[in-house]
Amino acid sequence: MTKKLFAKERFVSWVLTAFAFSSLLFLFLIFAFILVEGLPLFLKVGLNKIILGFKWAPTKGHFGIFPMIISSFLVTFGALVIGAPMGLSCAIYLSEYSGKKMKMFLKPALELLAGIPSVVYGFLGVIYIVPMVRNYLGSSGFSLLATSIILGIMILPTVISISFDALVSVPRTYREGSFAMGATKWQTIYKVVIPSAKSGILASFILGMGRAIGETMAVIMVAGNALKIPVSILDPLRTLTGNIALELAYATGDHRQSLFSTGVVLLVIIMILNYIANFGIKRKVLK
Repeated sequence: MTKKLFAKERFVSWVLTAFAFSSLLFLFLIFAFILVEGLPLFLKVGLNKIILGFKWAPTKGHFGIFPMIISSFLVTFGALVIGAPMGLSCAIYLSEYSGKKMKMFLKPALELLAGIPSVVYGFLGVIYIVPMVRNYLGSSGFSLLATSIILGIMILPTVISISFDALVSVPRTYREGSFAMGATKWQTIYKVVIPSAKSGILASFILGMGRAIGETMAVIMVAGNALKIPVSILDPLRTLTGNIALELAYATGDHRQSLFSTGVVLLVIIMILNYIANFGIKRKVLK
């Protein structure tokens, strides 16, 4: 290899390395920016008064976001209750029952759900889901239930894609061994395939939770944005993301810092969920 060619190879290697580390740099900058803006209020007011406080009136010195934390977890749990069984069922059908042509048609079509803007989901929620809840179950329709339905649909691509990969990666010999023992196809799926892929399936659920808890636009449009802990699935609520998006445009001073503090809490929750999901995937790889 000539010196000129060697220098060119090293240059390409450096450029690719720089691009590879740029994503890490952006993540660090975002994290540092939110911490710098949000931490001063934690030090000034106190961690407990912000995280465990029930009253949100930042212009009057009340920065409690506990109802919004609970609301965020409730809509995420609701989305999981609706989206996880649907997504796993789709993944099982695609990996175990569908033919090649059907798989080539269905899988890209389902993945297109991920490309639809969240505001479109919000429109669908306002036009169809909210009136349906209002007419058949009562209340205003802007509720925990409507939000959970919309988020349940939005997490489908994540759950289907990762669960499908986990199911397909189960060795064929597992299935053949089960059939050789006289098990039916469903018994093989239920007793052998799903337990073998459980780490990947669990990771898909956790990443779906991360998708749901971070969603903003669709949630703002159908949640009702009430500053309280919902006691019924028909009650309105406000999530952490909705709180930031609704008030950041006109917030100043401590009010603005309190929204960044909300962002710090949200970032920590999402990082914990991603860590748990990565832990599940690593366990699957090690097996």
